[in-house]
Amino acid sequence: MEDNELREITEGVNGFNGKSVLLTGGAGFLGSWFAEALIMMEANVTVVDDLSTGRIENLKALEGSKNFRFIKDDAANVSASGYDIVIHGASIPSPDDYFRRPIKTITSNSNGLLNVLNTADNGANILYMSTSEVYGDPHVIPTPETYWGNVNPIGMRSCYDETKRFGEALCMAYFRERGTRVKIARIHNTYGPRIDAKMRYARAIPNFIKAAIGNEPIKVTGDGSQTRCLTYVTDMIRGFLLLLQNEKLNGNPVNLGSDTEMSILELAKKVKEIANSNSEIRFVEAAPDDPRRRKPDIEKARTILGWKQMVGIEDGLERTIEWFRKI
Repeated sequence: MEDNELREITEGVNGFNGKSVLLTGGAGFLGSWFAEALIMMEANVTVVDDLSTGRIENLKALEGSKNFRFIKDDAANVSASGYDIVIHGASIPSPDDYFRRPIKTITSNSNGLLNVLNTADNGANILYMSTSEVYGDPHVIPTPETYWGNVNPIGMRSCYDETKRFGEALCMAYFRERGTRVKIARIHNTYGPRIDAKMRYARAIPNFIKAAIGNEPIKVTGDGSQTRCLTYVTDMIRGFLLLLQNEKLNGNPVNLGSDTEMSILELAKKVKEIANSNSEIRFVEAAPDDPRRRKPDIEKARTILGWKQMVGIEDGLERTIEWFRKI
């Protein structure tokens, strides 16, 4: 992590020095950035990851840190007792992967979280890393946290989005019945260095970048008119930290992500331009149940958390493309 990235993450953030943190899924894309930021703010971090989708290489910067410990295991097997902060991020986040492993996707999103909620100490500060997928293919744009969603409960994506919805319901049950200090972050499309470069579906940015720097065809699913709002990873991690330190939002889901809407075709052209690529843009079949539009209402994040986007799409893509050229 560069100094400027650390500053982007920690602006307006405090209160993590000396805290003991359990982070499940910490070897993944978002998890590894989260772990590194917490260590740099002098928290004591234990990462639990079974490495089914995470990569131990993502934690390379933390090797030798006295404040860091790694446990290779399933989140459902490790006690959350004894920690000030517990973050559940263990998941299988890519459609390419959860289409192939729906049962593992369901158990990662449900059993691991249930274990965390059951074993965390009374008073522990808990963050559940949920997703914009709880909205399905929304009919309300921009989509507020009050929207109930438009999902297919038996579709190909249901192993992911329905268990994330179940996870939120589980968090709310513990909040209402036991008074658990639980925060729910609804994560919208996030990108940056360490994002998984191997998945075929949905992860548009890594697929586009790999094709562009190799001057291979950039494959756009459907007609490319579907939209996303893209957030650079440092902005997302700062959102997590601001949410953790805010007591007003216990039991209150929060959208985290950019509200600048871009079509997938526009994104492909932007990646091609920044990468100075000769790739052609080619249209291919869309993934099942692919949402047509995704734009969050982020008023709650702005007004209550004081969150704002600091890294624009061009800057973020330049950084991400540079990282891809090095790996």
